[in-house]
Amino acid sequence: NKTFLPTQDYKNRNWFLIDCKGQTLGRLASVISVILKGKIKPHYTPSIDIGDHIILINADAIILNESSQHYLVYNPGRPGHSLKVRNVVDCLPTLTIRKAVKGMLARTETKKVHASINYL
Repeated sequence: NKTFLPTQDYKNRNWFLIDCKGQTLGRLASVISVILKGKIKPHYTPSIDIGDHIILINADAIILNESSQHYLVYNPGRPGHSLKVRNVVDCLPTLTIRKAVKGMLARTETKKVHASINYL
């Protein structure tokens, strides 16, 4: 059998530099999630983490929908005080991009979002 299957200690990870200027949030998040999963590699295996690292520049220049809102939950046991609603435009771009990418990844892959995305 000559098929190459990567193992857990696979060390061939690349760094991607993505310019966010003039890109919409949803399309940018889908590209980031594909890179973090490692689906652009020819030897992609769903059970092995072979994803790459990403550096985002000009994250504050992404195109956002003005009417979109974040629903943030703090202290879920206190009724009336737990839900905060904020406009996406008013929030930090790091929070907005992380929430969009986290929604496109599976539950087991969300830990990579905080470790692999850096902002400049």
